[in-house]
Amino acid sequence: MKYDLEERVGKFGECIVDFVKTVKIDLINKPIIVQLVKSATSVGANYMEANQASSKKDFINKIRISQKEANESKHWLRMLTRSNPEKSEPCKKFWQEAHELVLIFAKISRNSKQI
Repeated sequence: MKYDLEERVGKFGECIVDFVKTVKIDLINKPIIVQLVKSATSVGANYMEANQASSKKDFINKIRISQKEANESKHWLRMLTRSNPEKSEPCKKFWQEAHELVLIFAKISRNSKQI
């Protein structure tokens, strides 16, 4: 089976969008949800841009942005867990996926610099 990172990051964003629809909107949750959706969907958007990069430097930059956005998603998932303890299990799963994406993008970035 072919590994498809594009599909994986797309799924990550989609799953976050679907998940936040289950969270009640209030003064605390609303800004957290907005930030989480922005960062989680940006992971895939920047990876798509990386795949169309105009140079190696541009590619590495977009990969690093994807890495940063995945890392930021971890932060917002932590905040969402704090404000919604009953959502901790799905948040932990999404946090783990975001963490794995951070590691994948870090490896891609390191390997690209060596080429």
